[in-house]
Amino acid sequence: MTTDKWVAIMTAAGFSKQQMNRWHVEFERQEPAEHQKFLEYLGIDQAEIAQIRLDCRKDQATS
Repeated sequence: MTTDKWVAIMTAAGFSKQQMNRWHVEFERQEPAEHQKFLEYLGIDQAEIAQIRLDCRKDQATS
């Protein structure tokens, strides 16, 4: 699985970019360790994973 394939699946399922972002925020909030593993599974490098997770926590704080 790659990020592009995952995004294509989510898009085909009807998720908007905003909904995909919310999905990440909830995944990070409810299961942060599993979110980390999932992002690694997609082959995302550690620096980008750190940024995604930081952005999720920021979005969580403003929700």
